[in-house]
Amino acid sequence: MSSTAPASAPRPNFLRVAVAKPLRGLFDYSLPAEAAVPPLGARVEVPFGNTRVIGVCMEYATETHITKHKPIHRVLDPTHPALPADALAMARWLASYYLHPIGEVVSSLLPAAARRGAALALPPTTSYQLIQPADSTRSLDVPPAELKRSSKQQALWRFLHERGQAADAQTLAAAGFGKPIIKALLAKQLLTEREEAAAASQALLAAPPLELTTEQASALRTITANPGQFGVHLLDGVTGSGKTEVYLQAIAAVFERGLQVLVLVPEIALTPQTLARFRDRFGTAASLHSKVNDSKRLQTWVRCRDGLEPLLIGTRSAILTPFQRLGLIIVDEEHDPSFKQTDGLRYSARDLAVKRARDLNIPLVLGSATPALESLHNVATGRYQRSLLTDRPGGAQMPAMRLLDIRGARLQEGLAPELFAVIEQHLNAGNQALIFINRRGYAPTYLCIGCQWQAKCPNCSARFTLHQRPRELRCHHCGQRAAIPNACPECKTGALIAIGVGTQRTEEALSARFPDTELIRVDRDSTRSQRRLEQQLEQINKGEPALLVGTQMLAKGHHFPSVTLVVIVDADSGFLAADYRAPERTAALITQVAGRAGRAERPGEVIIQTLHPTNPVLTALIDGGYPRFADIELANRAAAGFPPYAPIALLRADGLDADSPQRLLESLVAPLGPRNSSSSEPPQRIQVSMPAPAPMGRIAGRFRYQCLITAIDRAGLHRALAQIVQAAPPSRHGRLSWSVDVDPYDTY
Repeated sequence: MSSTAPASAPRPNFLRVAVAKPLRGLFDYSLPAEAAVPPLGARVEVPFGNTRVIGVCMEYATETHITKHKPIHRVLDPTHPALPADALAMARWLASYYLHPIGEVVSSLLPAAARRGAALALPPTTSYQLIQPADSTRSLDVPPAELKRSSKQQALWRFLHERGQAADAQTLAAAGFGKPIIKALLAKQLLTEREEAAAASQALLAAPPLELTTEQASALRTITANPGQFGVHLLDGVTGSGKTEVYLQAIAAVFERGLQVLVLVPEIALTPQTLARFRDRFGTAASLHSKVNDSKRLQTWVRCRDGLEPLLIGTRSAILTPFQRLGLIIVDEEHDPSFKQTDGLRYSARDLAVKRARDLNIPLVLGSATPALESLHNVATGRYQRSLLTDRPGGAQMPAMRLLDIRGARLQEGLAPELFAVIEQHLNAGNQALIFINRRGYAPTYLCIGCQWQAKCPNCSARFTLHQRPRELRCHHCGQRAAIPNACPECKTGALIAIGVGTQRTEEALSARFPDTELIRVDRDSTRSQRRLEQQLEQINKGEPALLVGTQMLAKGHHFPSVTLVVIVDADSGFLAADYRAPERTAALITQVAGRAGRAERPGEVIIQTLHPTNPVLTALIDGGYPRFADIELANRAAAGFPPYAPIALLRADGLDADSPQRLLESLVAPLGPRNSSSSEPPQRIQVSMPAPAPMGRIAGRFRYQCLITAIDRAGLHRALAQIVQAAPPSRHGRLSWSVDVDPYDTY
């Protein structure tokens, strides 16, 4: 069997095809004599059961052990493969490392439209160019008189005049010129419009780079020292230290060599401002995230694959995009949990970025103010280089942080009374205050004070959250909604009260206390569209006195020059959670949201409410910052045998009853032998916990069980997992489903 078909090799009789089904392995199909041999990586339509599906040709074969093989139906990519060779290699690695069916992995690498059979040809590009004036006496450097009443039309004329060449609609849109302005100049016969084959976007230095600080310049030299060589560079910089400017200048150096760049960001919320910053500098930047429609996603994917797009900025799935000549990968906010896929192919985009950079022999930059503990461990062991940015450019100071002990305090809708005076002081000074509470809705608990009945979701092991706008009970796990009862459903007499605080309740309390102050709430309920989020950010960036109330949507990456006060309402819950990563996530979130304060010339202040002011992890964060916290937490991880000191995996199963998933997990891990040996025995290379209900034992009507597998080394872990997978049934069969999660980000 061969994976290639050189010209001298005999014509293959069979194709081995990856099909997007939860079944492991490739499927053999015969190649009709009259059919052309498709290139490896080409899409083919094949029969599967009683239907036809689109798969990808992965290997050639001259013979097969399948007795009743079927012929392929047609080849969708007869001359040029949909997936290049390096993408196929990445798919094989993903399937092997994350133990996921190869067909589903390969399908994940294709845009949805390509999976449905859409053609991978790019539509012609419409471009626009100025018409030279017939009047030779008119100055060529002055906009025509018919544009004097429209500054936007004059701006478009100047843009094209200074450019000196045609520009396509995408380039003009990136520069801020929409279709109405273009149509206006066409109507005045000042532009020509023509269609031509899709061309490469040009990355120009549209704006000059900023002057770097000494630390920024040192980091840039480190990143660009060996441009054609693999290396992971951790850019560890405090919030507001100018990491993005280092990215921009490193990218400019890659563009000078004619190569492409991929930038990963964790949140869609960060994409508009990031795109604006990069487009302002280079005049172009493509984007991929969940809000991009299928047609646009397919075009962007093809342009990156074919080398026509120099710069791609995207969220997690963008790491799966093929490139023709990728020269640099940047992962911004590399610590963020959203880089981990939590269903289907459970890959880590950050870890895959390391793999891709190594395979392509190119540099990788990981940027964060709160690096993941794994990244810091890799620095300590010499695998990564670290560049520190300890200061904010322009003399801006890091905010002062202090704990506010609320033990015994009479809180007003979750806020200590003294906070209102501090907030008022900052507002009176013309500044903005950010109140951070990482909980949506009005209150997380709604109960009866008589019989203690609680409003619970009928489908999940969770309470309903009370919402006031709209007024309803809502489950944040499965989306179930219910009307708010007028009386207790159990005792019929007890009064119903809301317990706890969410963003809506905090907003209500602050509105009552500061009725004349602009209040902007940013959470998933108030921000249901990308445009709405952009409007809210524009409103904040006007700089007028305002109260900002929000969840972690406000915590990451945003630059709010007028915010001088940050109040963190509830910092304790994350440090007390059972998940071993919870303290790291909480410390990173606190540090990130605290970094929104004092980012300009105005000094910042951060107040953290706590019921546990002596918590050693919290006090370490306050007194020594994130580096001190990381040292303590890494020591705790080492003592407990958790990553990064030992690899782990989670087996998960769910079903419509509680017994079936438990029995399934027990059967899967049975071949691994004894579990959880006592400390008096020699340590085993593999430790397997007893299958137990997940912390959230039921979601959307399905009972969830899990089993933790730890190992001394990664090779041992994968041998054990491979043993499980080889003997396991399909990951979805009947009413049961199961999955393996290698390097899980949480144990939820």
